[in-house]
Amino acid sequence: MGPLVARFSRAGQRLRHADRARPWVLDTAVVTLVFLLFCLPDLLRAGGGPDGDEPHHLRLAFTQLPVPAMLAVQAGLVLPLLWRRRRPAAAFGAVAAVFVLQWSLDVLLRADVALFVALYSLVLHGRLRQLPWACGVMTGVMALVAARVSAVVPFWDALFFLLSTATAALALGLVVRIRRAQLAALRDRATRLEVERDQRSRLAAAAERARVAREMHDIVGHNLAVIITLADAGAYATGHAPDRGREALRLIGDTGRQALGELRRVLGVLREASDGARGEPELSPQPGLADLDALCEGVRAAGLEVLYRTAGDVDALDSGVQLTIYRIVQEALTNTLKHAGADTRVNLAIVVDESRLTITVRDTGPPGAGRRTGPVNEEGHGLVGMRERAALYGGSLTAGPADAGWTVEAVLDLTPQGGGR
Repeated sequence: MGPLVARFSRAGQRLRHADRARPWVLDTAVVTLVFLLFCLPDLLRAGGGPDGDEPHHLRLAFTQLPVPAMLAVQAGLVLPLLWRRRRPAAAFGAVAAVFVLQWSLDVLLRADVALFVALYSLVLHGRLRQLPWACGVMTGVMALVAARVSAVVPFWDALFFLLSTATAALALGLVVRIRRAQLAALRDRATRLEVERDQRSRLAAAAERARVAREMHDIVGHNLAVIITLADAGAYATGHAPDRGREALRLIGDTGRQALGELRRVLGVLREASDGARGEPELSPQPGLADLDALCEGVRAAGLEVLYRTAGDVDALDSGVQLTIYRIVQEALTNTLKHAGADTRVNLAIVVDESRLTITVRDTGPPGAGRRTGPVNEEGHGLVGMRERAALYGGSLTAGPADAGWTVEAVLDLTPQGGGR
């Protein structure tokens, strides 16, 4: 049954596409089919062919038209069906007018089925507000026919049969119309869902690109700042203290290898799996509070004096909060190293107070220099990234000069999402 249904479905789709391209073909086919099935037998009988299967007394009760007149009446009944989809109300009105004229002459034709086809088309393709008057017209003309055939068929029996046939055409048109409306609504919904899915995919891709850009900025910016500082110190120490120069080179190598490892980890999550288990990227854990000691040691090797303290239950923080803390501290220390240089003292404090976490990074500025100021009307990617990370936890970040140095303070909201305070 499955393949058969699929073949019928494909055939139906091809027919619908062909009908949309050439609608006149189907309209002409309907008119031709009605003519062959219902008009041609009456023409053959009128032209001297076999009488058909009508009872003899029924044939005697009605007027027999000559072939030209019968052909004209049949044309008036059938030809309006050519525009039954484009102008359904006009087609129904034309067929009904010819139908009334025919029965006023006491003529019985098989082509009267065109009236039911026109009613079906009006229900399917016309405006719903046109149905009341169409039903009124059908009731009137059916009563006329029942009155004309009352000599051979009881009036109420004929009226019941005719109105039942009209009701069947009306109901069939409504069923097909409702079904088509449901399918159109489903197609529209599927299209909108597809558009929404594509939009969500693009938004997710943009968010992922922003996240990776922040990670890359934090990794590359921090480690390059440390490497540049160590390289400058090593170049200065080469002529005066070769041992310090070799130590600086060793630290540069360690920092470079650390940066390379972190870059591989970040880029590994972007690599698509190619061959099963081998395609899975080998990821190391994201940095957290436990890695802050190593971070401070790295910047101490570059010349900064870092005083690090914590307060509160920092061990209970989840991994996402710890990563945010690490990246904010890393960026703040990197900015201190770039703008204040070595021989600067930095006070780093992480304080957890119930549902509030405060990160404070305050440096004393370069020795012997005036008040350190930031760029006027300009904010680098580092501060933007820190603010975005703080905003993920409903927090805020402020940065600005303080005394002779610079202070960065971030406040995070640790309240669980959806929970009360």
